[in-house]
Amino acid sequence: MSTPQQLSPPERRVDLDWVRILAFGLLIFYHVGMLYVSWGFHIKSVHRLTWLEPVMLVLNPWRLSLLFLVSGVASRFMLGKYGLAAFARARSARLLIPLIFGMLVIVPPQSYLQIVESLGYPQGFVDFYIHHYLAFGSQFCPNPCIVLPTWNHLWFVVYLWVYTMALVGVLSLWPAAADWIGERVAAVLAGPWLLVLPCLLFAAWRLFLSPVFPSTHALFGDWYNHADHATAFLIGFLLARQDGIWRDIERHRWAALTLAAACFAAFVLVYAGLFPRSSMLRWFAGSVYGCYQWLAMAAVLGFARRHLTADSPMRRYLTDAIFPYYIVHQTAIIVIAHALRDSGLSAGSEAAIVIAGTALTCFASYEIARRIAWLRPLFGLRMETRSAAGIAREQPA
Repeated sequence: MSTPQQLSPPERRVDLDWVRILAFGLLIFYHVGMLYVSWGFHIKSVHRLTWLEPVMLVLNPWRLSLLFLVSGVASRFMLGKYGLAAFARARSARLLIPLIFGMLVIVPPQSYLQIVESLGYPQGFVDFYIHHYLAFGSQFCPNPCIVLPTWNHLWFVVYLWVYTMALVGVLSLWPAAADWIGERVAAVLAGPWLLVLPCLLFAAWRLFLSPVFPSTHALFGDWYNHADHATAFLIGFLLARQDGIWRDIERHRWAALTLAAACFAAFVLVYAGLFPRSSMLRWFAGSVYGCYQWLAMAAVLGFARRHLTADSPMRRYLTDAIFPYYIVHQTAIIVIAHALRDSGLSAGSEAAIVIAGTALTCFASYEIARRIAWLRPLFGLRMETRSAAGIAREQPA
């Protein structure tokens, strides 16, 4: 009796691979959008697109938390293949090597062009790099005041490594913690509580931590972001093997989507300034923001589990490529946008060129890096080449 052919290993969550790929893909478009909105960014286009802010707000509350959640799931599956020490070494190599490379090579053009556009810095890039970027302190204060060298968009890598090492520390003291806590969390979240309890937790972080600890991505003192992202990471890690929870997420996907839409609509009405400001309104806005954050993640995960289950060569290619894409993308966006600053192009033409140029840069960087052995770890790729049997090598970042 023959057995059905499996396209993926038993613990390969193809749906979560697609979620990660799509989330990182949206991040590229989101950072292009940052050129055109009123929110702070390293450089700005001469164009302003006020209609774009509500569109970006659809993604803003949950896009990064979702990536931390998926990374938590991937970490749990990796622990099933490695011992704790080997897991810590593998994650450190996968995250810290590209982080250091990125801070020394990929990120500096972002800081240089930020200073050129904000202060009219007259010297060239080499002068900036030697005399300012490697100063290991605050530069160009008071406005902007940048601590150099910096990690800019690579803060995600730093935070993920810190959460992973903290997890390793806990598991070294209590090896059974993941299963013991995971089973009890899954029992508490069974049924509709899955949509309610995490919602309350994310709302609490928004209400009590966000006003006191605004987002900095500076690691130290960034307590709102730590509570938010570490919570998502732990949810993914603890519930990765709880099949009943994932079935509930799929079952409640439409309810999650409907409630998420209602929360987002309420938040946007407050954000638009349609009501007089008050402490009650602030509590309402923070509550619906936090609930929208979790409900949107639950909806994405639920629909992905139902519909994004087909494996393909494209999935396998992008699973490998998306982390190098992430490392390169923001520098490409800023360099291309700066080059187009005085071109006289319309906003649409400019954005199209930035998006196309960024995609081409990411593609070329990955295709070069994966073919040169010593470049692979610098871009978060493993030293060995891929093979059909390389199950453990297909783990997301």
